[in-house]
Amino acid sequence: MEVNPNSQQSNGSSVAPNALGNVQRPGEYLRQIRIAQKRELNDAAKDLNMQVKTLTALEQDDYKALPEATFIKGYYRIYAKYLKVDATAIIQRFDEIYQNDTGLLPNHALNNSPIKIMGKLPGSNRDRNKKWLKRIIIALVVLVAVVAAVMAVQNLSSNKDDDSQEIAPAKSDVEVLNLDNSTAVSGDQLELKFSRPTSVHIVDSTGKVLATGRQASTVKLNGETPFQIRLDDASAVTLTLNNENIALSPYTVDGKADFRLSR
Repeated sequence: MEVNPNSQQSNGSSVAPNALGNVQRPGEYLRQIRIAQKRELNDAAKDLNMQVKTLTALEQDDYKALPEATFIKGYYRIYAKYLKVDATAIIQRFDEIYQNDTGLLPNHALNNSPIKIMGKLPGSNRDRNKKWLKRIIIALVVLVAVVAAVMAVQNLSSNKDDDSQEIAPAKSDVEVLNLDNSTAVSGDQLELKFSRPTSVHIVDSTGKVLATGRQASTVKLNGETPFQIRLDDASAVTLTLNNENIALSPYTVDGKADFRLSR
């Protein structure tokens, strides 16, 4: 029988409560629901694509072992949906106890989180520089596309005049730009695996563009954290940081993910 040391009430029963109690904590409530549904913690973590230690901390309401409050709420919503319970009361109770537990406001990032997902910083010179960097990258991508189109037309014309009548191989429309990792010997490693082609854009803390463009195969990148990551189709990507799987669902809005990631 599982026992949660952070539980505010325990009656020795595995029967799930009908609703969140007046003094019950959200993680304990979800834990009781899971036990009542006879689901193992490891199976739930696997189904949710979430680390077991993260799900354990969530059930124990151990907020100092989790990312900032915004993402804890995301975890609660995902877990509640998985267990088929309403998340409204869970989120409300979390808002009531989070500041009392941590001494922080619900929108404050925790410094001792094992993986810190950082929001966008206020407007600054660095932000303006990033905007210009993005514009330059877009201009370079357009230039490369134009050059590629001109070369394709020239190759097509040349192939038509070729007596051998050889058919030129079709050029893939999937390309990754600025992947200069052949000499990387230090830093943190990102690995992205794709179930289908999608656009990515990754920049490390030095401003170096590690990858940009459409990609469909596995990519391994080295750089300095934090990484700025943008994925146009987050559901098509499996992401690991230093061989540790990162769940993308809490950071996905309308199928897209745009966030900063550090170890």
